[in-house]
Amino acid sequence: MILGVGVDICPVQRIEDIVARQGDAFVDKVFTETERRYATGRAQGERLAARWAAKEAAIKALGAPEGMKWHDIWVQNRPDGAPELQLAGAAAARATQLGAVRTWLTLSHAGGMAVAVVIIEGAP
Repeated sequence: MILGVGVDICPVQRIEDIVARQGDAFVDKVFTETERRYATGRAQGERLAARWAAKEAAIKALGAPEGMKWHDIWVQNRPDGAPELQLAGAAAARATQLGAVRTWLTLSHAGGMAVAVVIIEGAP
């Protein structure tokens, strides 16, 4: 049973501009160490924009949980390279409250845009 669906699209340039203006303050506030490490080096803007979109899509799928912090939602890559949504704090509490048993995440970026779709699945 689908409990929530969220989608978000983010211009890569938007994230690159914010990083250029705010630097590490923005990156540290929004992204976990795992996400920052993954985005280091080439394609940093695309990778951060995709993770921003994933956080926004998850917030929508969860119904904007009160008290949520940016680090309560993050993207971690599985050993096979596929992105996987991780929840903690208020985001995890909301998922539990909804009866979530699994989350689904897909990310993509092309043409200067990054997009993410999140599905929150409950028991049948």
